[in-house]
Amino acid sequence: MEIKKLSFAADSPPLSVIAAAKVAGISFPADASGSAPTFHFSNGLKLHGTYVLLRYIGRVAKLYGQNAYESGEIDEWLEYVLVFSSGSEFENACNYVDKYLEKRTFVVGQCLSIADIAIWSALAGTGQRWESLRKSKKYQNLVRWFNSVSAEYCDFLNEVTAMYVGKRGVGKPVAAKLIDQQAVQQSKSVNADVSEKGKAGNRPSFEVDLPDAEICKVRLRFAPEPSGYLHIGHSKAALLNQYFAQRYQGQLIVRFDDTNPAKESNEFVDNLLKDIETLGIKYEEVTYTSDYFPDLMAMAENLIQQGKAYVDDTPREQMQKERMDGIESKCRSNSVEENMKLWKEMILGSERGMQCCLRGKLDMQDPNKSLRDPVYYRCNPLPHHRIGSKYKLYPTYDFACPFVDAKEGITHALRSSEYHDRNAQYHRIQEDMGVKKVHIYEFSRLNMVYTLLSKRKLLWFVQNGKVDGWDDPRFPTVQGIVRRGLKVDALIQFILEQGASKNLNLMEWDKLWTINKKIIDPVCPRHTAVIEEKRVLLTLTNGPDEPFVRIIPRHKKYEGAGEKATTYTKRIWIDQADAISISVDEEITLMDWGNAIVKEINKDQDGNVMQLSGILHLEGSVKTTKLKLTWLPETNELVNLTLVGFDYLITKKKLEEGEDFLDVLNPCTKIETPAVGDSNMRNLKRGEVLQLERKGYFRCDIPFTRPSKPVVLFAIPDGRQQTVLK
Repeated sequence: MEIKKLSFAADSPPLSVIAAAKVAGISFPADASGSAPTFHFSNGLKLHGTYVLLRYIGRVAKLYGQNAYESGEIDEWLEYVLVFSSGSEFENACNYVDKYLEKRTFVVGQCLSIADIAIWSALAGTGQRWESLRKSKKYQNLVRWFNSVSAEYCDFLNEVTAMYVGKRGVGKPVAAKLIDQQAVQQSKSVNADVSEKGKAGNRPSFEVDLPDAEICKVRLRFAPEPSGYLHIGHSKAALLNQYFAQRYQGQLIVRFDDTNPAKESNEFVDNLLKDIETLGIKYEEVTYTSDYFPDLMAMAENLIQQGKAYVDDTPREQMQKERMDGIESKCRSNSVEENMKLWKEMILGSERGMQCCLRGKLDMQDPNKSLRDPVYYRCNPLPHHRIGSKYKLYPTYDFACPFVDAKEGITHALRSSEYHDRNAQYHRIQEDMGVKKVHIYEFSRLNMVYTLLSKRKLLWFVQNGKVDGWDDPRFPTVQGIVRRGLKVDALIQFILEQGASKNLNLMEWDKLWTINKKIIDPVCPRHTAVIEEKRVLLTLTNGPDEPFVRIIPRHKKYEGAGEKATTYTKRIWIDQADAISISVDEEITLMDWGNAIVKEINKDQDGNVMQLSGILHLEGSVKTTKLKLTWLPETNELVNLTLVGFDYLITKKKLEEGEDFLDVLNPCTKIETPAVGDSNMRNLKRGEVLQLERKGYFRCDIPFTRPSKPVVLFAIPDGRQQTVLK
């Protein structure tokens, strides 16, 4: 009986199975159009599941230990290796295995086993993440072991990683190569934009090239305006900058474009730095555009002296109309002396100066309206959050950005494609200034369904009390979505999957939450809750006369989640929604206990179940019951809960141009449901993620302090549908 083929999903190849087969000399065709990893045998039989297949290879190739005890040890490691797939636990797992390998050459026994291959694959499968740690001196024993395995079996393992692993790990961009081996050089993922140079290098399709980039000479900047918190759109810019900086072994700086004192504050600066740290962005230094205000003033005066800029007192609305119509301002022909005189009035912030702005003298007839004499400086009497009232005028972003980019030695400026029409303006201003040209690389702006990313619009929700602040779970800010229960690793994976594509797209939140579920589900503890409203007592007439307690795992497949105490009593609580679905004499399964048969159902005149009674039938088979119900004991140790579900802030997937978001506000975006939970939930910590069985995933926002104050749990979407609290 030979293996006819291995089938699996293109975005999750079973790396350990493929690597083990290569090492063992077992060959078979790979079909990347399947779902769960499956061996198809020549006689029609099948085996399913990564570790089932890995154990099969282990037995066939004698990679499953030298005796029964070693086989048991290997089984333990195959269970533990799942921890590596939990983003937040990755380094903890590295640390644990590093200490374990201090005096060992192999994970189990004195020779290579599938335990070694499973852990090797878990590390190699993370791509750049492990490579970065591998180059550091952080886990010396683990790196020694990894390098030893890699060197000993390099011919086989290099082939596996080249085929299935990109810099960001196992996934579609590399696994897609299997789908069409003949077109490997042309492979493209959904949103990829690959240059010819990128194809020739046979890199994963999300990897594109920066123009004229040289290794160790690239310098990039992430330049947010401190007028709000970092949101998911900014995250894409930040992560792409870091990606290119790492790829070219260059530098990344963070610069705050603080040129508008009316919108900016130190609160925003502090929280942007906090969010940048949350995303794991590594940068050389933090700078501020305001550091260059004296240089920008000098450059503005220099352009006036050269006749490349002029002071204009045309009223703003008239100026906008003239720019649209290509009509030159009456001030365009002012002398240098007149312009300098008015410029000094602007510096003083005098009544006359406040009527003026400084404009670049570019081309009023250019079809690209951004080149029609843009504004360089405006007067603003408000104090600046860093430098107080020293200045009465401030540069515009259009003027400051090309200057400071050149001044700081930026080689490539990453800008979203919404700025496309302003790229010509950027380079023309640099040309007039006589500074070094900076390359622009465009990427598509990240747009999400039912989501506003304009900081001005988000500020409206904050100022009008529609949300609880910038970290509200309904907000698309980093702090908001993390507070709702998103793991940062999921956000990073979601954004890097899109790559540096220039294709405009509207992304679904479901995809992000699906990635998140894959990270949290293998490790988050399980607990039980019953909705408070109309909860029903089920009396088990042959139940225990005295309550007793059992210690059971908080997660049946992940030992690291710890244990919990479950109390078993004669009377138990169940949800009303479950109670009304039960029929008289129906056998049901009480989860983590066993079967019971319901004998009596008492209802009120409205059909609500008031009480149930039945008998335990623990010898019954759970396979024969339709209803598997969660329950809680009748004790005074239960914890009061508030389960909070959220909806989108607007009711339309995408706002059209000119459409007012106030017309599509969602009137109900937050639902609170009182419930009771098991006594172990007293120990939940703020930020801890858990699963309420049969109700979904939640994040603890307010932990237990006293019985009268409920523990607050925020519902985490699972990518399929909004969590229903029932």
